[in-house]
Amino acid sequence: MTERPTRRRRKLFEREAELATVDEALEQLGGAGTGTGAGGALLAFSGPAGLGKTTLLAEVRRRALARDCTLLAARGGEQEQSQPFHVARQLIQPHLAGRPEEELRAALGSWYSIVGPALGLCAPEQGAPPDPQGLRDGLDWVLTHLTVQRAPVALVLDDAHWADPESLSWLAAFAPRAEHLPLLLVVAYRPEELPAHADAFRTLPGRAGHRPLALAPLTEAAVSTLVREAVGDHADDAFCREAWAVTTGNPFEAVELTAKVRDKGLDPTSVSAPLLRDLAADQRGSGLVARFERLGPSTVRFGWACAVLGTAIPQELAARVAGLGPEEAAAATARLREARILSAAGEEPDAGLEFVHPLIATALYRSIPDALRVALHGQAAVAVVDAGLGSSAAARHLLETHPENDPWVVRTLRAAAAENLRAGAPEAARRQLARALREPPDFDERAAVLYELGCASLLTEPANTVNHLRAALAEPFDDPALRQGIVIRLAQVLAHSDRLADASESLAREIPYTRDVRARLRLQSEQFMWDAFDAVEPDSPARSRRLARLADRLTGRDLTERYVIGLRAWDACLRGEPVDVVLHHAVRALGTEFSWAHEDRGFEVPVLTAMVHMYADRPGRAEELFEAGTAEFERHGWRGAHLSFAYSLRAYIRYRRGRLAEAEELARAGLRLAERVGRGTPVHWYAIAILATTLLARGRVDEAWELAREHGFGESFPAAVVFPDAQTVYAELLLARGQAKAAVAELEAVDRRLGPRGIRNPSWCPWQLHLARAVAAEDPGRARDLAEDAVRRARAFGAPSGIGQALRVAAEVAPPEERPALLTEAVSLLSESPAGYELALALAALGTELRDTALLTRAAVTARECGADGLERGAVDALLALGGGLPCAAAPEDALTQEEAGLARRAAEGDPAASGPGLSAVCRKLGTDRTGLREALEVFARSSR
Repeated sequence: MTERPTRRRRKLFEREAELATVDEALEQLGGAGTGTGAGGALLAFSGPAGLGKTTLLAEVRRRALARDCTLLAARGGEQEQSQPFHVARQLIQPHLAGRPEEELRAALGSWYSIVGPALGLCAPEQGAPPDPQGLRDGLDWVLTHLTVQRAPVALVLDDAHWADPESLSWLAAFAPRAEHLPLLLVVAYRPEELPAHADAFRTLPGRAGHRPLALAPLTEAAVSTLVREAVGDHADDAFCREAWAVTTGNPFEAVELTAKVRDKGLDPTSVSAPLLRDLAADQRGSGLVARFERLGPSTVRFGWACAVLGTAIPQELAARVAGLGPEEAAAATARLREARILSAAGEEPDAGLEFVHPLIATALYRSIPDALRVALHGQAAVAVVDAGLGSSAAARHLLETHPENDPWVVRTLRAAAAENLRAGAPEAARRQLARALREPPDFDERAAVLYELGCASLLTEPANTVNHLRAALAEPFDDPALRQGIVIRLAQVLAHSDRLADASESLAREIPYTRDVRARLRLQSEQFMWDAFDAVEPDSPARSRRLARLADRLTGRDLTERYVIGLRAWDACLRGEPVDVVLHHAVRALGTEFSWAHEDRGFEVPVLTAMVHMYADRPGRAEELFEAGTAEFERHGWRGAHLSFAYSLRAYIRYRRGRLAEAEELARAGLRLAERVGRGTPVHWYAIAILATTLLARGRVDEAWELAREHGFGESFPAAVVFPDAQTVYAELLLARGQAKAAVAELEAVDRRLGPRGIRNPSWCPWQLHLARAVAAEDPGRARDLAEDAVRRARAFGAPSGIGQALRVAAEVAPPEERPALLTEAVSLLSESPAGYELALALAALGTELRDTALLTRAAVTARECGADGLERGAVDALLALGGGLPCAAAPEDALTQEEAGLARRAAEGDPAASGPGLSAVCRKLGTDRTGLREALEVFARSSR
């Protein structure tokens, strides 16, 4: 347990209701682990400055410790707000710091390299930094793990309005979990100063009542009691009433006023009451400053230095900033403590100093003359670096200084920004680099600073990132590697802003002037990649020929070459080259190492290479690659867009395999992550398209349509190629709702978009098949032509699943006499493919066409195994209409053995010994649970006959 001991326990007045709430929450917390309590809670206390929030929280800490709670305590600081994770470090670091590295790695597990740097427990490792969402997830895990290990836990945060944004947004998002853990989370803040990203503390309801619990000023009776306890019972009513009036019931001001009365030996009678107003004015604002300035020049400089440094101030550090020797500093400290301005931050010898109240710190800081305040921050920056506290601690001071063309300032700010970027605080890095740019940097350093600023702004300010990177390119510098990095990052941010043509153009301008052959190949690979994603690329066939010529002569000796080969595999897949050619290039691209989270490359090519395997009927290999990529994302703390893509595309692979329930679960997980990234982003398009496709396959058309309406899917389409193609999915939605004409318009637009690019592989995008279905009623001839062309193209590609799907739709629009042959071939091909859902569709169509109950039974069972509920219902209805019986879950080849049937009968008759994994397997075959075994066995018996 870590508790910063209080100097002395102050008596609380008129806080009985608040303390009763605290006691109730602590009582519930204490019983959470035994099953007798309701668990954790969030308590938020709000009120203007001086209403006793700090004193109340000190009592909360004392009561929590008295109940054997593990205490996590922190306090926001007005001067530390720009220091990322300052509060998070106060809360968690004391419980983990000081351990050997091996023990710390064991405690944090896979989160070590992600949260360790943010919490100041280890240096950032080389490699790509975590994204902010991944870091917050890691902090969630650490706090949850700590809470479970050391339950019950009380987390107390004072002055939350001054907490750094990174810590405060994390805690505000984590707060709802408190009620499900043995954790009491208590925060106090000034409501008028609480940032918008912490609004959860204003509104979250819970067991302890409505939040926040607003503190009220003291009544006249409470102030009278406080006065009499401090100066004596002989204080008369008029004196006490005036003390209440001049302090307006503010507890801090009332306590300070009574101390002044006691120090001056003022007689507490009505005669002295008029003097109280001047005494009260002396302890706030200009009066406080005037009293402070009367303590002498050296004491004033020391007090100002403390105000600049913030909280938990080392005396030696304050002395250096103030320019005082050890003896002068000790004397100044004594005078400031006697004047009730400073106090010890704790009982430990090295606890440092703190202001008696934040109001005093604010007043003294604002009283420093502007020029001197700037100079003190500059001195503080140098002092903290010399004290070994690091560039990040110095950076918050340098942000307050004026530019002076100082190379040391630029170096320190760049070092701090790099540290914060790797620790998952890009916004802090952006502020520091923007300040470094104003210093300004040396002439030959400016491009590097602009580049680093663009990298730091990438996630939060893409438009500004483009400006920074273009400005960097305009600078005169001679570093080819830096120039290449700038161009690649510029293309990346343009592409992610749905400006793919601009991304390609920026690379095209640079390629002719790049002399190094390997560097030029790297730029070419980036251009090929963004061109591949550009849905309206003007010269796609020519680009495809250039890519093929280049890739076919590369050996794959390094990552750049393998990226080019991977793009060749994807391009071949889109254009429908034979599947053997596609897989040949995909295997060459993978080589022995193909990282999904390389520091200076995107994850797009690894994703495309994995998806090639899926379209080529190798979904198992595709899933292996995605599982490895997902694990790599999680190891790096990439839990935003990257992880959403991984979940959504894994869902699409499951959909293609006919595992629709699993696909829906993964797609919803991908959508939840995409929502955190933001609507309208590419990852959001993927998530919605894949989930809508899956819901349609499950027969939930209305739900799929509502999903599209809720997320604005179909109002416009992205400039980037996404898969499944978003406009085609929207047309499929329209078709499922019976809006054939609207679907035709969308699908013809897809043709105009993809046709000129030569993208006509129906295994990738079956727009021709949907269009054939949409026009069949009005123009059957056109429908047959479209379907026949799709079949021809599917055969050229050679994936059985694609051919089988095309044959099934061709049968749907063909003359009746041609349908059985087409469907029979479709069933044969799909039976040999991994496309379970497509097989169920083909079986149902063939069974209906031939009025074959065995085929319909197989269709119903296959649909059930896939999770295609709507298709199963349709097959069962057709089966019953032909006089067939209800199908069991097992296909004929999966019939129960004699032993399994006996086990099922005993379980149906209530034999408790008939249980275990064997029975679970039987229930899965029959598509039921133990309670429905009797009926399922009867259905199975009829079906077997």
